[in-house]
Amino acid sequence: MAGGWAQGSRRAARLPEGGRLMAPASRLLALWALAAVAVPGSGAEGDGGWRPGGPGAVAEEERCTVERRADLTYAEFVQQYAFVRPVILQGLTDNSRFRALCSRERLLASFGDRVVRLSTANTYSYHKVDLPFQEYVEQLLHPQDPTSLGNDTLYFFGDNNFTEWASLFRHYSPPPFGLLGTAPAYSFGIAGAGSGVPFHWHGPGYSEVIYGRKRWFLYPPEKTPEFHPNKTTLAWLRDTYPALPPSARPLECTIRAGEVLYFPDRWWHATLNLDTSVFISTFLG
Repeated sequence: MAGGWAQGSRRAARLPEGGRLMAPASRLLALWALAAVAVPGSGAEGDGGWRPGGPGAVAEEERCTVERRADLTYAEFVQQYAFVRPVILQGLTDNSRFRALCSRERLLASFGDRVVRLSTANTYSYHKVDLPFQEYVEQLLHPQDPTSLGNDTLYFFGDNNFTEWASLFRHYSPPPFGLLGTAPAYSFGIAGAGSGVPFHWHGPGYSEVIYGRKRWFLYPPEKTPEFHPNKTTLAWLRDTYPALPPSARPLECTIRAGEVLYFPDRWWHATLNLDTSVFISTFLG
């Protein structure tokens, strides 16, 4: 959908970031994975060989307004956050093994010739493009052009069959807190600095950053943000965000490597990658 400002319509409901149908746990969707074991010198430390934001990169927010919690119990999670507000979880799982398997060098060595599917980075993500993973990484994984529209920006997230990438996902430890009546579905992504997805909503879930930093903007279901569905989050941050009065500002925070953001059901959210970022979401469908 192009043109017109989204003003509270439930038609703006979006499937998990990237607009994909949520598959059962036995057929989880993903984009990148790695069967090889990381070895010393693979670039698994630091930034994993992925490009940081660099000069001119978007800064983090002045103040994080999403609570960070370490050593949270399941009872506290259900009572204080699960149906009420987002929270950033720290220290609940150890994904150092998974992180080591996600370096740029190892992914390209093992999966460079695999064909992967990209989607446009607008609220509805209708357009798809297939190309080899190596071509995406070497030619398209660059900082976002601030003047590009969402339907001209290709975003790589959660659109391949899980069976092709299962050897990586067996090493991932998802957040331990589930919700009654839901099953987890993974989506894995890599995206360039300045890229992201504009405001949308769907069911509850988690997002963990493996490399890089991802800035989040969140509104509760009853508070529809002012946004254009075909403008990028970068354009929204530049053009709309500065004029928002304090009462209209979203909750926001930058999620760093090893942190997990939980967002409740139907919360509006937009994302902005501050660096080339590797990330994985666990949707509770």
